[in-house]
Amino acid sequence: MQTSLIGVLLDEFENHIEDLKLLDERIQRRVEKLEQQCHKEAKEFAHKVQDLQRSNQVAFQHFQELDEHISYVATKVCHLGDQLEGVNTPRQRAVEAQRLMTYFNEFLDGELRSDVFNNPDKASSGKGAREGSCAIKEAADIIQKLHLIAQELPFDRFADVKAKIASKYHDLERQLIQEFTSAQRRGEIARMRQAAAVLLHFKGYAHCVDVYIKQCQEGAYSRNDVFEDTAVLCQRVNKQVGEVFSSPETIMAKLIQNIFENKLQNFVRDNLEESRKADAEQYLKNLYDLYTRTTTLAGKLTEFNLGTDKQTFLSKLIKNIFSSYLESYMEMEREFLRSRSAAVLQRYYESKNHQKRALGTGGIQDLKERIRQRTNLSLGPSIDTHGETFLSQEVVVNLLQETRHAFERCHRLSDPSDLPKNAYSIFLLLVDHLCVDHMDYALEIGLAAIPSPDSKNANLYFLDVVQQANTIFHLFDKQFNDHLMPLISSSPKLTECLQKKKEVIEQMEVKLDSGIDRTLNCMVGQMKHILATEQKKTDFKPEDENNVTIQYTSACVKVCAYVMKQVERVRISMDGKNVDTVLMEFGVRFHRLILEHLQQFTYSSMGGMLAICDVAEYRRGAKEFKVPLVLQLFDTLHALCNLLVVAPDNLKQVCSGEQLTNLDRNLLHAFVQLRVDYRAARLGRHFS
Repeated sequence: MQTSLIGVLLDEFENHIEDLKLLDERIQRRVEKLEQQCHKEAKEFAHKVQDLQRSNQVAFQHFQELDEHISYVATKVCHLGDQLEGVNTPRQRAVEAQRLMTYFNEFLDGELRSDVFNNPDKASSGKGAREGSCAIKEAADIIQKLHLIAQELPFDRFADVKAKIASKYHDLERQLIQEFTSAQRRGEIARMRQAAAVLLHFKGYAHCVDVYIKQCQEGAYSRNDVFEDTAVLCQRVNKQVGEVFSSPETIMAKLIQNIFENKLQNFVRDNLEESRKADAEQYLKNLYDLYTRTTTLAGKLTEFNLGTDKQTFLSKLIKNIFSSYLESYMEMEREFLRSRSAAVLQRYYESKNHQKRALGTGGIQDLKERIRQRTNLSLGPSIDTHGETFLSQEVVVNLLQETRHAFERCHRLSDPSDLPKNAYSIFLLLVDHLCVDHMDYALEIGLAAIPSPDSKNANLYFLDVVQQANTIFHLFDKQFNDHLMPLISSSPKLTECLQKKKEVIEQMEVKLDSGIDRTLNCMVGQMKHILATEQKKTDFKPEDENNVTIQYTSACVKVCAYVMKQVERVRISMDGKNVDTVLMEFGVRFHRLILEHLQQFTYSSMGGMLAICDVAEYRRGAKEFKVPLVLQLFDTLHALCNLLVVAPDNLKQVCSGEQLTNLDRNLLHAFVQLRVDYRAARLGRHFS
């Protein structure tokens, strides 16, 4: 069964092979037939291309012959034209001269017979109107040429005819100007263009332009905004002058010049002169506003074609209006800023019922300052400010705002070459009033109000001064970067400003550092007072060793409460790295105070345990400082206190521990000597 199936499939496969062979033969014969046909058509196409090439060569030869013939004819025509022009030009000149002589004779005889003079505008509509315009143009051309000729004639012989020609010249000129004016009022652009074209060669052309400029402005300033009205007017006229005049850029420039020298200059003068003597602030605001709006208007006008150098042209017009005001601007700006800043400060101190103290200056004051920095002495009577810092953020904002306005006006109104110098002078005024008259004065008052370290319940308000001074520093620095730096960044004044700013800040930082240092001393003095009044000698050597119920002494509780309060005040008053710096110094002094305090007592076994509890509480408070050094110091102090309770035989082991091994042996010995049993147990031999 399987063998027969394979045989059938083999036969079928062979049959298909034969069919494919037959199909291949048929396809091959067809391909050969198509190839033969393609070769035949290619030969025929090649013959056609050769025929076309031969035809193209013949046509090209004919074209060359035709081109040569055309060139020959053109040469002949040009030669003939030159000959005709050579004959016609003298003839036209002769005809023109004869025509002018005819018209001149009419003026010479005193009787004008030609219609071109007697009735040049004989029609008013349709074709007649066009003929009338042409007649006026012809009359204008003739009289203009006769007027030029008359200028060359001797006066004694031709005085009468020269006068008649001049009279007719002026009459026709006046007539053309009237026609132009009427056409402008009616909005007839074509008539305006014709009249302007004729008047172009007359002396009265400038008057025609003046009339046009004057009539353009009639009714243009109907609103209260002269600058916006000017922009709209120029936009409208710019579209028209190109259709009327042959040189529109000249007309636009003259229109803008007329507006600036009359309308804008009068407007600026009326607004500024009224406030110049009465109100300096309003005058400066008006000057800034008017100058800004004028320059903005000039920027809009640059889109028009005003000639080659329109920027210089417009700048010159602006300078002509404002030069007299800008010359005295900076002096008035400084005087106003000086008086306004002084008034702001005076009003503030009056609101506090405070009479400013005269602070010393010069060598003696500098000597006192150096002594005060090194010794923390007040060097003068302490004053009571009742917690008033004499620093006002409202005053600072007002001073900075006035200065910011001054910087803005200075930027706009100063000559570019004077801008850095003027900005620097404004900066110096800000330094004088804000940094010296207000901040430095408040720091001096604050330093004078810091109590001595041994004062009881003293008000340590100098930290409030520090807090407000930091805020003011940030505001001052922001204005320096935002408003002054752009004005001086590319000038030598930048170095002077940075140096001045550095000097001012360093001077105040020295006073702040001195005040903080003395305030920390007062804090330590307050804690020392608490310890002196609250800590009893029996706290660490109780009479009944077995009946001690407290965990830590009341002195410790009050000192820790006071320290936490002061740490919080420091965090509020300082910012940035200053917080950690001050807290580290405070923590070191706090540790030194507790260390010295603990060394004043003698400790029993239970008293040593109480001391350890106190130090543990102090250490818990030290953690709030968040300063690793302070915490490390109290950890070491806690380990030292273990020497007060450890068994005598374990002292050497404890002293060689990780926290105490690097300490001075004398300090360790001193702590051991504080034990009640020091002599009885002969503990000194452990340190021999």
